[in-house]
Amino acid sequence: MLAEKQERVGNNQDAAVGRSSRMIREVSGGADMSVPKRRPEDLTPRELEILRLIWDGHTNRSIAELLNISMKTADTHRANMMKKLRASNTAQLLKAALEGKLLGTHEGIRRSEGTK
Repeated sequence: MLAEKQERVGNNQDAAVGRSSRMIREVSGGADMSVPKRRPEDLTPRELEILRLIWDGHTNRSIAELLNISMKTADTHRANMMKKLRASNTAQLLKAALEGKLLGTHEGIRRSEGTK
């Protein structure tokens, strides 16, 4: 009797999982849900873009002008990156980015060579 009850519970759980998977596929338009979730400490594409501009020596003001965003938005992106990479200043931010291979030392050199 107990084995039958456990089997019924197991079957109900399997059915619920199947329904959940179907609902997720329907809501997502059938998209492949196997795409790995990003970790919270991963930088967004916009943050990486701003990180490269910081690496090139841009200030929040010049980043805001280049990307047509407010200075507050540029500052918020910088603050979020510093939090994610556990940096308390720009030097530590860039050091953490280099150590995490988010930036390469050749990036800044190539850009400045191209401007000559």
